[in-house]
Amino acid sequence: MIKNTTDSHEKLEKSIQNNSASNIPNRRSCGTMDLHRELLDQSERYARKRDEIESMTIELMSGTRMLTQREVVKIPVVVHVVWNTEEQNISDTQVKSQIDVLNRDFRALNSDKAKVPPQWRNLVSDARIEFYLAQKDPNGNPTSGITRTHTTKTSFSYEGLDQPVKSKAAGGADPWPSDRYLNIWVCQLAGGLLGYAQFPGGPPQTDGVVILHTAFGTVGTVEKPKNPFNLGRTATHEIGHWLNLYHIWGDDNRACSGSDEVNDTPNQAGSNTGKPKYPHISCNNEPNGDMFMNYMDYVDDDTMVMFTQEQVARIDACLEGPRSSFVSGQ
Repeated sequence: MIKNTTDSHEKLEKSIQNNSASNIPNRRSCGTMDLHRELLDQSERYARKRDEIESMTIELMSGTRMLTQREVVKIPVVVHVVWNTEEQNISDTQVKSQIDVLNRDFRALNSDKAKVPPQWRNLVSDARIEFYLAQKDPNGNPTSGITRTHTTKTSFSYEGLDQPVKSKAAGGADPWPSDRYLNIWVCQLAGGLLGYAQFPGGPPQTDGVVILHTAFGTVGTVEKPKNPFNLGRTATHEIGHWLNLYHIWGDDNRACSGSDEVNDTPNQAGSNTGKPKYPHISCNNEPNGDMFMNYMDYVDDDTMVMFTQEQVARIDACLEGPRSSFVSGQ
């Protein structure tokens, strides 16, 4: 299991600076591991639950515990648009464009998977998950699957259990039941952050994914000049975390000793950003180098294009265990 140690990625307040003129960060930044470490520090229950989930995952992936065969899982999504300016109140069309991206990426139907080098093409895997905007709210009433909340807060950050975008009382929007819906909050994030997710096992009142509005979907506010995060891959990355995937480099401060707990992703020293040239060698992983085109790295949207077989095995274990309500509820 990845330990609660200091990482080179600093806290949100010290993270990559935002380009204030366009609300477009200069490079990818994900707050999931910082949030994870804060929750480990603040909640013994979370720490115990994470240990239980990782033990179960190891048993399922090693074959010591039988994994139930499943069909395609269809996950209902509610998107909470929390806006301060009119620009942040993104359109239904922008929301729907993100759902389309997720359904291509998680089914390995994205045409840009052709960018995967030949050495790894046999590892590209269909996660057998599809997403749709919820059609009924928690009370059984018809819904568009989109909520809209006008807030006086100009941006949102987080501090462990305190995540104001997820609370109506704090200026955000309350979640729908997290065992029945994937909650996604779209808002203006502070500190140049593109998004963050909560791993399985955390408090239900904060379970879900948060995405910067200029990195959500493929139309609307993402359509800004030189925006490298305009293809909806931030949500693909963060929902990967929600389904218990770690960053591909293991978050070990470039020590080459960390792990994402899957065997078919090469060991790599740290995150890759932008558009690396293949091969990019680190941690003595030649000749093929880093699998920087993986959704769980930090590259630009047009460069991340795949999940591997063992990443999908971890997703399978997650749907067998902590996210099993999304399977049994169908």
